[in-house]
Amino acid sequence: MADMTDMDAPRGNGLVGIAPVALALALFALFATMIPDIAAGETLRYAWDWVPSLGIALSFVVDGLSLTFALLISGIGTLVLLYSNTYLAGHPQFARFALFLTSFMLAMLGLVLADNLIALFVFWELTTITSYLLIGFGHETSKGRRSALQALFVTGAGALAMLAGFILLGFTAGTFEISEIIAQGDAIIDDPMYLPILILVLAGAFTKSAQFPFHFWLPNAMAAPTPVSAFLHSATMVKGGVYLMARLYPALSGTDVWMWTLTIAGAFTAVFASLLALRQTDLKQALAYTTLMALGTLTLFLGQSGGYAMTAFVTFLIVHSLYKAALFLVVGCIDHGTGTREADVLGGLLRPMPVTAFAAALAALSMAGLPPSIGFIGKELMYAGAIEAPSNAWFVTAAVVAASALMFAVAFVVGYKPFWRPAGGEMPVKPHEAPWQMLAGPVLLAVLGLTFGLVPALLQAPLVDPTVAGLMGEGADPKTLKLWAGVNLPLYLSVATIVGGLVLYALHRPLRAGLAAATEAGPNFDRGWDRFLAGLKAFAAWQTRVIQPGVLRIYIFATFATVLVAVGGTILIKNALPASVDFSDVTWKNFALIALILTGALLTAATNSRITAMAALGVVGIGVAVVFIVFGAPDVAITQLLVETLVVVLVAVALLRLPTLGAPGSNPFRPWDALLAGGIGAVVTVTLFAVIEVPIDRRLTDYFEAASWPDAFGRNIVNVILVDFRALDTFGEIAVVVIAALASYALLRTTSPVGRFSLPPSSVRHGSVREVGTLPTDDMAKGSEERT
Repeated sequence: MADMTDMDAPRGNGLVGIAPVALALALFALFATMIPDIAAGETLRYAWDWVPSLGIALSFVVDGLSLTFALLISGIGTLVLLYSNTYLAGHPQFARFALFLTSFMLAMLGLVLADNLIALFVFWELTTITSYLLIGFGHETSKGRRSALQALFVTGAGALAMLAGFILLGFTAGTFEISEIIAQGDAIIDDPMYLPILILVLAGAFTKSAQFPFHFWLPNAMAAPTPVSAFLHSATMVKGGVYLMARLYPALSGTDVWMWTLTIAGAFTAVFASLLALRQTDLKQALAYTTLMALGTLTLFLGQSGGYAMTAFVTFLIVHSLYKAALFLVVGCIDHGTGTREADVLGGLLRPMPVTAFAAALAALSMAGLPPSIGFIGKELMYAGAIEAPSNAWFVTAAVVAASALMFAVAFVVGYKPFWRPAGGEMPVKPHEAPWQMLAGPVLLAVLGLTFGLVPALLQAPLVDPTVAGLMGEGADPKTLKLWAGVNLPLYLSVATIVGGLVLYALHRPLRAGLAAATEAGPNFDRGWDRFLAGLKAFAAWQTRVIQPGVLRIYIFATFATVLVAVGGTILIKNALPASVDFSDVTWKNFALIALILTGALLTAATNSRITAMAALGVVGIGVAVVFIVFGAPDVAITQLLVETLVVVLVAVALLRLPTLGAPGSNPFRPWDALLAGGIGAVVTVTLFAVIEVPIDRRLTDYFEAASWPDAFGRNIVNVILVDFRALDTFGEIAVVVIAALASYALLRTTSPVGRFSLPPSSVRHGSVREVGTLPTDDMAKGSEERT
């Protein structure tokens, strides 16, 4: 069904529609001016310090690979934005759509131009967020919301793994600059951290570029408007993972694990997705699955190492971007002109939509790999690259031939059948041609596919050769793009592909039912995603019931138990126990203080009176304050005394209204609480003994002593630290005190003897407050009498 209303006389969107188109066109023109320098073998780099203390710079590089992507992103972005201005003309949320799409384009440009791993990750996440907003643009529907969240979760999870890989890679290489990492040659491969780095980086790349088993989110992203699909699925987001693998190819490739991982994942994704594409009746969904095929093919060739393989990768990257964007825009024109995208319904559109038919025919020609399009040259190069694969030629060749034959059939379903075959049913809208703004993009892209096929030199020197040279480094062997390369094995494979594709197209209707039954019988990853989310929610609910039951005492116990296990376990595992402890300078006064503190602590654990427990804790605090006085810190001791006094008074007022800690007649001693308190005390003591054994680092002390007067004009070093060097920290502490004071004021406000601290018996469980609420006066009085 159409995803927009029919508009025979579309209204413009004014400056909101024109400005993004002008921006994208200006960026394309800017990148086009760099072609001569890049074709001459130069690399342009721009850098600004960002976080110099961590070695992070906001750096950008323009070489063959990044320029190719930048031209595709800005060029196709210009046409898509022009298309959108008419496709969504009059839409009340068009300004929001234009903002999202423009922001996405800029984020993608930042991603492909970034020369710093951390900067690349930031732009990577910006593309994730903006694509989420674009896929969920039709947020009124549950399908749109689900698809957007699915894309966000899958790609976001992969991005977190990728970030970990980037950090490991940066520390292993000693730099986060990608150009410097690539220049290290085999140093990364020889490092013990190579395998973890590779796994984490590929996790990010595979989720972004929807490689199996992370493929399921991409077809669901078709919930976005057609211009978004044309942009995301041709040259931008879904190729982000492919770009990352290509950018790090010189540093991470060359190993068996790289070759087999990319080869198997890419080949399976390409063939599997092509089969799923053939079973689709929605033209947009069919194109979505062919995007998976293209991404799998690109990944497959990045797993190889020969000159033909790398040349095929770069050529097919451009080929796919051109025909896929054109066909998506064509499908949008069909949807606009007929009100449907169903292949079984569409037909006979050649007369009412001749320009759309022309664009569809040329784009489908390239997609099918037929001469004289650039798609034919790309397919020949892919076959040559598959044949030269060193150890898996038969596997790569079989996968590429099978996927290409299936793509041939899908190309005819999308680009031939709706125009040249009779209609299979009545279309919702009388077919009519789309406005020129919507036709400009697909026509131009389709014509470029034909032009580059007739004159491949237009791509060879400016883009293909520099990109291949950047991928392969020294000894690069870019192959020549030829429309006729002679009678050879790739040509025979092309003929076999055409014959096989025609047979598949002729049988695509009966095959569709069989493919549907086969895929239904197999695992459904999309439904599996729903089950995964349901399980995650169930686990979260169970976890909440266990660790968040509403009992404050359990929260405190769990928190300190976690600290005890984490710190104590670390001390034992690392064998960090102090070698010896010298008690020779401990006097009887010190033992008296220890006895006072221990007495207060034991009384706290043994009493069933909250007031007594609070008073005992106050004794502990006073003992600690005396310790500060004995060791020459009277200012800290005064602070401690004030805090202890304030806490005892405020908490005592509240605790007066609460029941006893245990049931009447029960043993007030709580052994588990006492054991936990003793364990925490032991761990802290051992930690302090270990710290004391380490020589004092006086660098900060010396700095503050030297800088206190010259920089802060103060001779009291402690005061200077608090109000100058740590001014923001002190401000935060003051804010905490103010908040605590306001909370205390709220607690102490009362208009009756019962006040707001009275609780019904049902709100108290095991001596802890579970829920506080305002009760009617009669209920509060009744609860007070019961406790009295």
